[in-house]
Amino acid sequence: MTVTLDDDTSTPDLRDIRQVEKFLFQEARYADEHDFDSWEALWTDDALYWVPIDGTDKDPVTHMSVVYDNRNRISTRLKQLRTGKRYAQSPPSNLRRVISNVEVLGTEQSESGSIDTVVGANFMLFESKERGTETWAGRITYRLRVIEDQIRLAGKTVVLVNNAEALPTLGFLI
Repeated sequence: MTVTLDDDTSTPDLRDIRQVEKFLFQEARYADEHDFDSWEALWTDDALYWVPIDGTDKDPVTHMSVVYDNRNRISTRLKQLRTGKRYAQSPPSNLRRVISNVEVLGTEQSESGSIDTVVGANFMLFESKERGTETWAGRITYRLRVIEDQIRLAGKTVVLVNNAEALPTLGFLI
């Protein structure tokens, strides 16, 4: 079934919580449905995707992380997932996430000089695979930027609730 909506073609306003939520929900849907091309297209060229092991008070350059990917590494990870041969994802997990408690937290200047809007949200992710079901939960901090009248993802930091514990394989996108 195809649903067509009238898209507002005006420049997005990242102070508008509804526009921000619409983007976050879309990003989650792309990841859940393994639409890697659409998900990858959301990222800026200078993007960082970080899943720290034990909170965000560590420097990801000098401390181990679950994921600490720049834009090139995000692309490499997605190429691996697209092959269908990545062991942890063969067959791909069924995923559904819930994004809640969305808050626009402020703005900050990126290293490139762009002004990013910082957004926080809670999430729960349900992953079903042949070995069973996992439930993931945590807090996400997004760094959003408007580029050519489109909201783009300049950064995503995912702090898992159980980040101090040993984690089973994470072969999908959080």
